[in-house]
Amino acid sequence: MSQTTITVYGIPNCDSVKKARVWLAERGIDYVFHDFKKQGVPPEALNLWLKQVGWEVLVNRKGTTWRKLDADLQSGVTDNTSARALMLTHPSVIKRPVVVQDRTVIVGVNPEAWAHVSG
Repeated sequence: MSQTTITVYGIPNCDSVKKARVWLAERGIDYVFHDFKKQGVPPEALNLWLKQVGWEVLVNRKGTTWRKLDADLQSGVTDNTSARALMLTHPSVIKRPVVVQDRTVIVGVNPEAWAHVSG
């Protein structure tokens, strides 16, 4: 087991977040869960995610939250800066889970990548 903390960011009732949490728990891997709904999106963490994976990966343009946004708001998301503002205002638009260890950022359900950060 790694000595650095793994943090899973997301929403507890999200199926993808549940998959990540179950995967980690089944392997006895300790992690910290950060709930977007209760704790918000940490701006400094979001900056790291944007630097590591980019807004195109982070913004879930297939999800319900995105589809419910005004078309003008959607069309205004064109770069890291505009996407960052949107994600801070509407955390549910972030693709989940975001799994972070040190400076490694994994977005979405990806057990192969989780195995690399966890062990």
